[in-house]
Amino acid sequence: MARYDLIVKNGTLVQPYVGEIRADLAVKDGVIAALGENLPAADADEVLDAAGQVVLPGAVDAHYHLGIYRDLALDAYEETRSSLVGGVTTVLSYFRTGEHYLNRTGPYEKIFPEVLNAVAGRAFTDYGFHLAPMTTDQIGEIPALIADHGVTSFKYYMFYKGFNLAASSRDTKAFRMAEDGQEYDLGHLFELMEGVAAANAADPDRRISLSLHCEQSELMRLFIDRVRKNGDPQTLEAYHRGRPPLTERVAIGEATTLAQAARCSVNLLHLSSADALDAANAARRNHPELDVRAEVTLHHLCLDHESLDAAGAGLGAKVNPPIRTRADNEALWAGVLDGSVDWIASDHACCMEEHKGDELWPALPGFGGTALLYPVLLSEGHHRRGLSLRRVAELVSANPARAYGLGRKGSLMVGADADLVVIDPDRRQTVSTDLLLSGQDHCPFEGVELRGWPRTTVVGGRVAYRDGEVVGEPSGRYVPRG
Repeated sequence: MARYDLIVKNGTLVQPYVGEIRADLAVKDGVIAALGENLPAADADEVLDAAGQVVLPGAVDAHYHLGIYRDLALDAYEETRSSLVGGVTTVLSYFRTGEHYLNRTGPYEKIFPEVLNAVAGRAFTDYGFHLAPMTTDQIGEIPALIADHGVTSFKYYMFYKGFNLAASSRDTKAFRMAEDGQEYDLGHLFELMEGVAAANAADPDRRISLSLHCEQSELMRLFIDRVRKNGDPQTLEAYHRGRPPLTERVAIGEATTLAQAARCSVNLLHLSSADALDAANAARRNHPELDVRAEVTLHHLCLDHESLDAAGAGLGAKVNPPIRTRADNEALWAGVLDGSVDWIASDHACCMEEHKGDELWPALPGFGGTALLYPVLLSEGHHRRGLSLRRVAELVSANPARAYGLGRKGSLMVGADADLVVIDPDRRQTVSTDLLLSGQDHCPFEGVELRGWPRTTVVGGRVAYRDGEVVGEPSGRYVPRG
């Protein structure tokens, strides 16, 4: 009987917070069991030759939306399959009650087990969930969600507050399916922060945090009205003007002021602009004792509305917050390089072309990108801007794993989960919709050549993806955190 299930030989291991190491890596029972020079191939049932390639911890895609516009079980299957292409081995998906997702409201005590049952046996990656308490009663469920399911991160959407949802006829209360008296305002946010902070104080060994979508709703209403009165052009540039960076700056100021008062750890999601990153850094300076972490996405780093509109891309790249300018792209990359940005995610949300159409405001926001997580960081970060491989691994794997309580993820050390990706750092491929293995029928990155692609993705010690093909059936597990 072989000593190990798998040995990865002849590669360069990229250890977060350490650096590059020339070593072989052995796996047993889903865990990294040994590192060493010249581990005998005969000691393993399977051997991966990584000569000339780099081995990184599997990416933790910490901002994801399973089942937001499609059947949850179908999305779990097709979209975590796409994740394998980008070297992603764990996804953390957002879920809330109300319209979209399951189109229901009620206690998470009843709804969340249904979510878990729908995804079980359908995911190619390991997975967890962030949950959004949309009602006062759901805030009260936070301790049980932590204790019973290992959910340690929650969410508040600032742009839902008192807003009629992108100038449509639906109001926030109807969208949330909330009862009268269940307001979704700064009072709700502060109570939510108090609930998260109290849970963290009762369980200090875990980081229990609140993630924030920061766009200020009253200002959005003003700017959207102005865009529509001036002719309402059906462009991404118009969407950017209707939800400008000022709305992010103001919302971040509001949220971090309340977080300081409540002593609540917060994650500022998908910062899309120079203004937003500046506001995040200001919050850290003004509240040095507050745990504030900053996330950016692939699309806010790489896409700009001028180029997409000029190329006739249509509304396929409509997303919240909007696609910004080239100057914003570079400001966010500067934040990546100087350490202001803690992690990078995809904000993956499978949204079909039929749900985009050619009318700006009714078009559903969001699109997929999980299959590009390592390729974009290697191509645009490592090769183009000199980002070290160690820092790449921290940004897409180790840092989100630490932030969200995935203690055995984001590492290639002995004892860590055997989630890893073997990457050819010089392999060039042009992005196409078919290449990404998603259920989505379009991609805003279509036609872009990227340098540095995964060859093999290993989840829990098992080869799940090799040379463009998925291997075997879904074997991902739900991962309680802490």
